[in-house]
Amino acid sequence: MSHVPTPQTTASEAPPKGGGGRRGAKRERTGGRRTGRKILLGLTVLVLAAGGTGYWLYSDLDGNIKGVDLDKAIGDDRPAKLPTSGQNVLVLGSDSRAGANAALKTGNVSGARSDTALVMHIPEGRQKAVAVSIPRDTLVTRPECTKADGSKVPSAKRVMFNSIYSQVGSACVVKTVEKISGIRMDHYMEIDFAGFKDLVDAIGGVTVTVGKDIHDSSSGLDLTAGTHQLNGTQSLEFVRTRHGIGDGSDLGRIGLQQQFMIALLSEIKKQDLLGSPTKTYKIADSLTQALTTDSDLASLTALAEFGRSMNGVDPSTMETIMLPVAYDKVDPNRVVAAEPQASTLWKALRADSVIPESAKKSPATGGSS
Repeated sequence: MSHVPTPQTTASEAPPKGGGGRRGAKRERTGGRRTGRKILLGLTVLVLAAGGTGYWLYSDLDGNIKGVDLDKAIGDDRPAKLPTSGQNVLVLGSDSRAGANAALKTGNVSGARSDTALVMHIPEGRQKAVAVSIPRDTLVTRPECTKADGSKVPSAKRVMFNSIYSQVGSACVVKTVEKISGIRMDHYMEIDFAGFKDLVDAIGGVTVTVGKDIHDSSSGLDLTAGTHQLNGTQSLEFVRTRHGIGDGSDLGRIGLQQQFMIALLSEIKKQDLLGSPTKTYKIADSLTQALTTDSDLASLTALAEFGRSMNGVDPSTMETIMLPVAYDKVDPNRVVAAEPQASTLWKALRADSVIPESAKKSPATGGSS
């Protein structure tokens, strides 16, 4: 995480600076390599053990998941699939103000935004994942897209990345990411704020360590330096904080989001979900209620199969990178992809090759070194 601006904070289970591992990873690695499979197999065990109620439980969870048909929405105007067995997944965290999200401290902005965007690249062999964060304030060229009602939206330049979700929809976000990266997204996953909160509460909270006090009246986060166990509401405040760190831009927040992601996965990894069917169901119910995926993944069976294919990925070795950006020359409150770093980064992911260190350095730091 050395390439992402952070307020000198580290997750209690996060990898040390400049490396892919973390302290204590070795003694936990045997179970950690199967994090996703444990959750999904635990769910399967629950269904089988439930006997007569098994089908009801499965149908209940299966019906929670919402699907988006990307092929229908985007058509053939997409990059070719990888020639290898590698996978690319666009993960969005949405901040809709509707429904349960209205009760959260998400501000007074109308509609919804894609508050968090991660391109997850899992190379051939499924041993190590790379997560590339796209800053929400990045100015991009939005391609021509088709909305859910069938109407066409023309291409537009200098559009703020996080506005695309509310203006045109999730399929257009996928198409935009594919256009700027040249990488076909094999899958799409979205989780909304309220569901994120419930997921954290379902696992009993997430522990993080901050190197200095963080006070942000906008997000509501108020933490002193040290180690804290965050509940669902506090976790939302943590990943949404921007005014209490760096220069108050989105760039500092990305460091917190990536830190929290590692801590969340580490927390799940430590829990004996196979030994607690009740907790497994509670977590699965919270997650699936908040989950929207591409239509190919919009079922428990498909998610389980995808999880099994990823069982060799150890979250503790995940590399987290921010898309290299520079401050926009016209509007310093916005950023644009920094070249040639951004192109070099996407090229490395397309080729399943090692990412050069130079492609991880961002001219815009968000006020952090």
